[in-house]
Amino acid sequence: MKKRLWAAVVAAGLLLSGGAIGQVGDARILAARDALRSGDRNTLERLAATQDGHVLDPYVRYWLLTNKLARPESPPAAELAEFLVTEAGSQLAERLRGDWLRRLAKDGDWTGFMQVYPDLQVPDTELRCHARTARLMSGDRSVLSEVAAQWTELIDSPAACEPTLRAAVELGMVGEDDVWWRVRRQVEGRTPATARTTLTWLPSGMPAMGEFDQAVRSPAPYLDRLPANFAVTRAGREVALAALARMARDDARGAYVRLLRIQDRLEAGDRAYAFAVLGWQAALDLLPEANEWFRAAGNVPMSAQQRAWRVRSALRALDWPTVRTAIEAMPAAERDLPEWTYWLGRALAATRKRTEAEAQYARIASEPSFYGILAAEELGRAFAPPPAGDAASAEHVRQAESDPGLARALALFRLDMRTEGVREWNWALRGRDDGFAAAAARIALKYDIYDRAINTAERSSPNANFELRYLTPYRGIIEPQVRNQGLDMSWVYGLMRQESRFVIPARSSVGAQGLMQVMPATGKWVANKIGLRDYHAGRLGDPETNVLLGTSYMRLILEGLDNHPVLASAGYNAGPGRARRWRDDKPLEGAIYAETIPFDETRDYVRKVMTNTVIYAAMLEKRPQSLKARLGTIAPRTLEGVATSNDRDLQ
Repeated sequence: MKKRLWAAVVAAGLLLSGGAIGQVGDARILAARDALRSGDRNTLERLAATQDGHVLDPYVRYWLLTNKLARPESPPAAELAEFLVTEAGSQLAERLRGDWLRRLAKDGDWTGFMQVYPDLQVPDTELRCHARTARLMSGDRSVLSEVAAQWTELIDSPAACEPTLRAAVELGMVGEDDVWWRVRRQVEGRTPATARTTLTWLPSGMPAMGEFDQAVRSPAPYLDRLPANFAVTRAGREVALAALARMARDDARGAYVRLLRIQDRLEAGDRAYAFAVLGWQAALDLLPEANEWFRAAGNVPMSAQQRAWRVRSALRALDWPTVRTAIEAMPAAERDLPEWTYWLGRALAATRKRTEAEAQYARIASEPSFYGILAAEELGRAFAPPPAGDAASAEHVRQAESDPGLARALALFRLDMRTEGVREWNWALRGRDDGFAAAAARIALKYDIYDRAINTAERSSPNANFELRYLTPYRGIIEPQVRNQGLDMSWVYGLMRQESRFVIPARSSVGAQGLMQVMPATGKWVANKIGLRDYHAGRLGDPETNVLLGTSYMRLILEGLDNHPVLASAGYNAGPGRARRWRDDKPLEGAIYAETIPFDETRDYVRKVMTNTVIYAAMLEKRPQSLKARLGTIAPRTLEGVATSNDRDLQ
């Protein structure tokens, strides 16, 4: 299979380059990449001076220039400018311009920065912040009004944003309440240390840093020894609230007890804020008190995460009136998201407002997504097998086959430079119409580059190109294992599509590998369970072994989780012990279970796997499918004092 993929991509390179790529010059490209990695500037200079018409020649020059930018001497402005002209509009020109801008910002050359920045097409947050600093340094104070207007959107901003954020405070464009708002959000998040920087921006009343550090590092002891007069200053109240917020992350009930002790000394708004934080953390812990604590918070301003979990806690409690009011209180941009549109419809239906509910469902029922399919079912329409065909005309195919960006991408895939190849491929699709995307997806499929075929097809109309978006490759490997394990083919494909997009060498940031993204420890455990001899972690890269282990793991999890695919999907991603603990004390609708999974990644994963499953089933079985039926009902949790030995091994 690997040899077939390699040969096909070589052929793709020849096709799209008019035969110029082949294998000629590949060694020079690979040598230049290795020289970049080792910092061998002399070799890069020599290789860049010897061009042979290879489609990837610009990469050698790009690597040489990035090497020069990383050196302490002044950047070679003339060489950089020449490359940007020669490669104008390319992905490499965009990247080099970004690299150059970061170097100019590091050097404090704001005049040079302002000269280079206007031609950058897709600036990231860091470069946008550097651009604001450059404007400010040139005397443009209007940038501070922009920063003030976007204050709430810059909560997770990088260090590059700090100069203009600080200046907006110091020059009175942002008030003290807004600074404290930022501190609260940073304390609530995963990086409370960033709040220390924000505290230094306060014009007055800044708490002692030592006291603040104690509050966020050891919140329970700090709260237990609060002086009686802690609330006489705002700084004292805010540090106490910071301690409550940090404690609630690990012990929401303990934080609640401590809030009761001090709430009479807090202002009403501070108490409401504390209850919002408690409700949020309790909801993440799936505690039954969450809904009550959110109710105690009233209409206090909340973060987007808190607003979302206010709805989820009410869903978990089957408190449909609160679901409705919490969604209707959201800003319009949030309220109109598919999940809240669907759940608002459900809340309206539960309160006997069927006409209004159907109006909500109708807004998303045409979307082949988790909530779109559920909404259509509420209107009486199961998901039908999608039509075949795409929007690629002969002209679109011609354009795609002659596109230099796609040619470079395929050459990079051939040389096993996937990251570079994906960048080139995606850049080539910018601004192109559905027909071009469909044609490009066909090219990717022709040469077994499945992830690009799927992702490219998804750029077009959401109701087209299903045969490209939901591929079924490697059936010769997968189908026998599906039969042997007694699994649902649609579910296996639905999970695998989400795990790897059918990329054999796929590897996650945490070490999961292969088509089914099996972790080394999981692979070893499953191999022992099924008696696979001579197993070692290196075999995870073999597609047949990877699918054997992955499908065996799916079966083992499924058997241990009520044979329920929703629980098993959650267990495959986050561990079977967590999937089990996320159940409720009462039977829970499968869609509510999925919506209230505390891990963002796993919640999104389960929804996508189950959506994939229904779409694959419709296509493979050629008949309408019910997502709601597949989601089913999640049985109540049982009294399990400790995790099973399997859970401990796999978490």
